[in-house]
Amino acid sequence: MPRAVEEYLKPDVVQQIARLDLRAKFIVKGFLQGLHASPFHGFSVEFSEHRRYAPGDDPKDIDWLIYAKTDKHYVKKYEAETNITGYLVIDASGSMGYTYRQQLTKLDYSISLAAALCWLMVHQQDPCGLMVFGEKIQASLPARSRRSQIAEVLSLLANVKPAGTSEIAASLVQVGAMLRHRSLLMVFSDLLAEPTAVRDALMRLRHRSHDVILFHVLDEAEVRFPFQGMVELMEPEAGQKMVVDADAARRDYVAEVEQFRDEYRGFCQRAGIDYVPLDTSMPFDTALMEYLLSRQGRL
Repeated sequence: MPRAVEEYLKPDVVQQIARLDLRAKFIVKGFLQGLHASPFHGFSVEFSEHRRYAPGDDPKDIDWLIYAKTDKHYVKKYEAETNITGYLVIDASGSMGYTYRQQLTKLDYSISLAAALCWLMVHQQDPCGLMVFGEKIQASLPARSRRSQIAEVLSLLANVKPAGTSEIAASLVQVGAMLRHRSLLMVFSDLLAEPTAVRDALMRLRHRSHDVILFHVLDEAEVRFPFQGMVELMEPEAGQKMVVDADAARRDYVAEVEQFRDEYRGFCQRAGIDYVPLDTSMPFDTALMEYLLSRQGRL
């Protein structure tokens, strides 16, 4: 266990962090390098090949050794190394604390995914930061690539508790205002908010050239509606209650959820956003592996 963990955390929390870190190592060790095929290019470069000098080329790129041998001007071509700055953006509103019969709440599930992605990025020497939001940004860590960053991210995540209402759109706008450089934003939310405003906020992030991955995390019961008979349902953030005949409502409810996901899927495809629909019955390690491998295949 890194020393930083002992410095930042109490012993009872260290055990939770250790489990998260082990999960992350299990998921990513030895493969899942797809994120390094990112379209983002940093300032560090590596030599690629030569080509003839052309008007407009920077004279500083002329290879004078080749000129000495051939009496012709050639310039060095460079390819930018991939350089990703990532931010985990996690919805910690009250609705994210829901679970019906799964071991993990939506927030727990998101944290497990985020922990794995943080481990992956830092071990690829990419800076990774964190932002947690509800009604607004509640906590944040700047992006860093040092190994101790994993412990700092996990220590913050271990203390995140779902509460309050969610202002997803306003929080995403706030995220965009806090960033000074184009970044990879990994957003984790159940998206239980007015869709038009959320889509507008996502488009603002895309217009600022950020790469966005939208992890749409729902509870298994929210997707399949496994209830039977007359049940009382409560909206977790507003506290509103409703009694429904589950058997009569199931077909329409499931169709509405499918349409909800399909509309986000279509929007994200048009906007150049990766859309990853998940529910908490899916083993998060399997879901993450499948997504990252599919991303690697596309890039």
